[in-house]
Amino acid sequence: MRNRVSRRLVLSGLSAFIAAPAALAGAPERSIRPQKRLVGLRKRAIGGPERLIAASGLSGEVSFAVADVKSGLRLEGHDEAKGQPPASVTKAITALYALDALGAEHRFSTRLLAAGSVSNGVLSGDLILAGGGDPTLDTDDLANMARALKEAGVREVRGTFRVYEGALPFVPTIDAGQPDHVGYSPAVTGIALNFNRVHFEWKRAQGGYSVAMDARTERYRPEVAMARMRIAGRDLPVYTYADQNGVDTWTVARGALGNGGARWLPVRRPADYAGDVFRTFARSHGIVLDKARVSRALPAGSTVLVQHRSEPLRVILKDMLRFSNNLTAEMVGMSASVAMGRKPGSLKASAQAMSRWAGQSLGMTSASLVDHSGLGDASRMSASELVTALVQVRKRGILRPILKPFTLRDDQGRVIRNHPIKVDAKTGTLNFVSGLGGFMTAADGTELAFAIFTADTAIRSRIKRADRERPPGARTWNRRSKKLQQKLIERWGALYGS
Repeated sequence: MRNRVSRRLVLSGLSAFIAAPAALAGAPERSIRPQKRLVGLRKRAIGGPERLIAASGLSGEVSFAVADVKSGLRLEGHDEAKGQPPASVTKAITALYALDALGAEHRFSTRLLAAGSVSNGVLSGDLILAGGGDPTLDTDDLANMARALKEAGVREVRGTFRVYEGALPFVPTIDAGQPDHVGYSPAVTGIALNFNRVHFEWKRAQGGYSVAMDARTERYRPEVAMARMRIAGRDLPVYTYADQNGVDTWTVARGALGNGGARWLPVRRPADYAGDVFRTFARSHGIVLDKARVSRALPAGSTVLVQHRSEPLRVILKDMLRFSNNLTAEMVGMSASVAMGRKPGSLKASAQAMSRWAGQSLGMTSASLVDHSGLGDASRMSASELVTALVQVRKRGILRPILKPFTLRDDQGRVIRNHPIKVDAKTGTLNFVSGLGGFMTAADGTELAFAIFTADTAIRSRIKRADRERPPGARTWNRRSKKLQQKLIERWGALYGS
């Protein structure tokens, strides 16, 4: 195994992320030995991290590691070799994996293909909406593609309308252990729309409620036929889901509706969803299409009529790390596996390929991941190995520029403005699982890489599937974990950066 970042990662078009050159090395202004003694005195004055862990009131396991970025010296750790569920901290590894495989300037393409000839505005053959793994495709993009199809001269399609989803494996839900209705665990395949979520809205109406299911953006609100909602005369469960003849069929409890509201529900049939919405826009331009047929293969010799390209990967990844979008992580992760020549048959197989890559390229030989987003709680990662990887990639100017700033707060939860410690990190939160990994710059400019993982897997394992959105006690536990994370960061700033 190679305990270093691969040459390909270093050379894969990351010029936007390259840090400024380090200052020229020179003789130290102060001897090393007195500095070590000073740190030792500070440690005795501040006390050990065990005091902070005990004061946190957390049940379960706590592990962390911290190292100096410049020297790579490991400064402190607690149970740092223990494999813990990383939650969304996984996305930091997914970002590095995608950058290595695809390059920072990679753009995903969604195309309209003609499987046949076009003459006098008539396509004598099939029209194919071909997904290319773009996780950011939205309703506005499909509207633009429909308009471009008309501008290309197509006014009639005499063949079949197809949606190609075979660029990636089909996964019915990111984590089968999640409740059916949570929007953060949709289906994944080679085409996505609106992060594979459909908008459900309900309003008081005469004698009851009116409901709508649509694929809205700020510009458009096309209703969809592939998802339906029925109000049921009950209080619980709030939602039920079933696939009925190719339609996402939902029911909602009347007792839970109140005066009105809205939420995003997951889409289980992304290709049908995209096809449904595209047909609406095509029809608005006079192009009538039959209901889409889903395909996992492309016919040879197809001609490109229209192409939509995503933002560069570096932009997509920065948004992924900022908003912690699970669908984006899974699609870019599986796309990276395909680009690496390891076309996966499932999400788990793709995650295993990423785990092997992390072992070879980052020295994370014990990492065992079940997805690219961190939603699955069976993934394991150690704080020690993550810090080793963070030190390596930071020396090459990678990752920190696209991480989200982590705000430090006072005891009342208010953001501390102009805090002398600056943190850029990826958070990770599941019920009774919390992680934080990234970089901090202390008041004197010392840069540290750190990873903190906390988890009570025993309590989490007892949560019923229906209760996993908001189980009792989870919010308090996770709040305590985040307070411990900040206490540790402040400790390291005082010990090693002042």
